[in-house]
Amino acid sequence: MLEATGLALSAGGRELVRGLDLSLAPGQCWALLGRNGAGKTSLILALAGLRPPRSGAIALDGVPLAAMRRRDLARRVSVLLQDEDSDFWGSVLDYVMLGRYPGSRSVSSTRVWGRDEEGLARARGLLAELDLAEREAQAYRTLSGGERQRARIAQVLVQDADIVLLDEPLQHLDLRHQAQVMRTLAARAAGGKTVLAALHEPAHAARHCGFSVLLYDAGRASLGRSSDMLIQANLEALYRCRLEAGAWSPLPS
Repeated sequence: MLEATGLALSAGGRELVRGLDLSLAPGQCWALLGRNGAGKTSLILALAGLRPPRSGAIALDGVPLAAMRRRDLARRVSVLLQDEDSDFWGSVLDYVMLGRYPGSRSVSSTRVWGRDEEGLARARGLLAELDLAEREAQAYRTLSGGERQRARIAQVLVQDADIVLLDEPLQHLDLRHQAQVMRTLAARAAGGKTVLAALHEPAHAARHCGFSVLLYDAGRASLGRSSDMLIQANLEALYRCRLEAGAWSPLPS
């Protein structure tokens, strides 16, 4: 269980989150929705232990994140950030295998670089699942933006952490691969993992995520089952635009 209690976050003098209570349990898939600048990235960074909150507490199985060693936390929580240096020198398979590093026994371990047979099998399985099997030996830096994004998701998932936090995992992806990635994430949750993904597509959230967090302005948030959260009135208030009933298509204001 990853649990935030009374969480408050701010940036640039703006209040992003105020008094948020959030419990992420095994087997749950959560969507995190909000306008640009609403605080989705800040919340993910805080839940991953990469940014201290202004106030409140975040704990993993009752242990405050601040009290955990970074290596121990990395074994339990994996995170996909929005931006990353794409100038990795190795192959796509090499890149994905970097996700095995938190589970290696020491910094000098060779587990990441080819002797981890279990990890190699899992990495190749993920590459196939994400439509990248034919790119395994290709240089990572030569991939398209969408291919690179899927390789980044494979790296996060090969870590096999209990909790998976993803900041805009669908960026750069075409429609087919958006649906493919969402099915992959939902399958991990169905297998007992905890998944939370920041999304800009309410339809994907409704289809694949059982729970949703909506981040409004001025620190206000609401959360619950997606069937209760992702209704027209809530989404119009969230995105400040009129939506077509049932389709969530923007209409002229």
